[in-house]
Amino acid sequence: MKSLIIRSLILGCLLGTTILGKKTSPSPANTKGGKPNIVVVLCDDLGYGDLECYGHPHIKTPHLNKLSQGGIRFTDFYSTAPVCSPSRVGLLTGRSPNRAGVYDWIPPGRAVHMRASEVTIAKLLKEAGYATCMSGKWHCNGKFNSQQQPQPDDAGFDHWFGTQNNANPSHENPRNFVRNGKPVGNLKGFSCQLVMDEALNWLKGQQKKAPKQPFFMYVAFHEPHEPVASPRKLVKSYSDVSRNENEAQYFANVANIDAAVGKLMAALKTMKVDENTLVVFTSDNGPHNEAKHNPERFNPSGPLRGMKRTLTEGGIRMPTIAWWPKTVAKGSQCDQPFYFGDLMATACELAGTAKPKNVDSVSIIPTLKGQADKQARHDFLYWEFYERTFRQAVVLDNWKLIRSGMDDERIELYDLSQDIHEDKNLAKEKPDVAQKMLAMMEKAHVPHPNWRTPRSVKK
Repeated sequence: MKSLIIRSLILGCLLGTTILGKKTSPSPANTKGGKPNIVVVLCDDLGYGDLECYGHPHIKTPHLNKLSQGGIRFTDFYSTAPVCSPSRVGLLTGRSPNRAGVYDWIPPGRAVHMRASEVTIAKLLKEAGYATCMSGKWHCNGKFNSQQQPQPDDAGFDHWFGTQNNANPSHENPRNFVRNGKPVGNLKGFSCQLVMDEALNWLKGQQKKAPKQPFFMYVAFHEPHEPVASPRKLVKSYSDVSRNENEAQYFANVANIDAAVGKLMAALKTMKVDENTLVVFTSDNGPHNEAKHNPERFNPSGPLRGMKRTLTEGGIRMPTIAWWPKTVAKGSQCDQPFYFGDLMATACELAGTAKPKNVDSVSIIPTLKGQADKQARHDFLYWEFYERTFRQAVVLDNWKLIRSGMDDERIELYDLSQDIHEDKNLAKEKPDVAQKMLAMMEKAHVPHPNWRTPRSVKK
């Protein structure tokens, strides 16, 4: 990872302060074809090492390879949390999910939800004249499809088709989808294909109705989250390189995601909207950590340590690709750290609309245009996670600090430029660096209403 050049105000990341540079963009970033369309494809529990273009030795992802070859591949792109719900809230709001009131994944029926007052990317784009669609996994509330809590349409989506959490009973033939408030019953097929088909069918209708209106599609796959189910033909194609049925199912699951992305790219081209469309592909958090999917066997995190629910790199660093013809240099790579919240400022600049106040977001448009010298940067990146025990993490320049427990039970300091696997704890060797980053944690901490505040690092 290259060293971060501090160009934002103190606590610019995850504290809601203004980042140096333009606050707003008076006009869309690309005006030749009107306001650019935006498509965000979000996977569920896809690991950093799960794609062929990120080094997986067996899983074939030709469509994502092509997307990477035609766009930019990010090596240091982070989610806002190591589990589903807060990660998605952070992506949609451009804010630390803890500041938005979501600290952990949301079980069905819970009172927790993304507040109606939160300003989402979809709300802003809708106000800027965009047609908006959400298809797939929602997981931003506990009481899904209920008037008791805000639903996807309250978050700015004109059309929505989704589930509260997982596709049930599995990815195959799910029966828990809801379309615009109405349950659709039993479906035939696999979730990622059904989700993509819904989005593309909406887009086809939208193009007939208003061909010049820009659109925003948020396509949130359930794959490869448990319980995994994949097309038999794909599973069979991995029988020779997998150790058992579970592994073959998982490999095929990722390959099915790739096929759905291929369907998206073909449709954009057929509808002749591809050249003015930014496509971002990423995942909500690291790979699942159920016992039957042993990371030593599946290697979903690639060179990184950790999985879902961890604040080591494997839990929060995501495989991320951006594609935007005639804007993004083909086959380019970026190793500057960004995170999900940055999609908010990016969307605002593309739409020519003001970035909302109190967001933790910098636009990545300069990077997409190959203008690294104009790219605003975060002072540092910060995470905190409440589940079983309290954990925090900070990334500053090449340094990564993790604190576990409410009373400084364990402090881990790693030099990511030399130790990407986070094996050598340098906290005792570099106490000055550790103390500096602990102080950042204290300033960035968002108290949880049901947890006591961690012991202060101040003596």
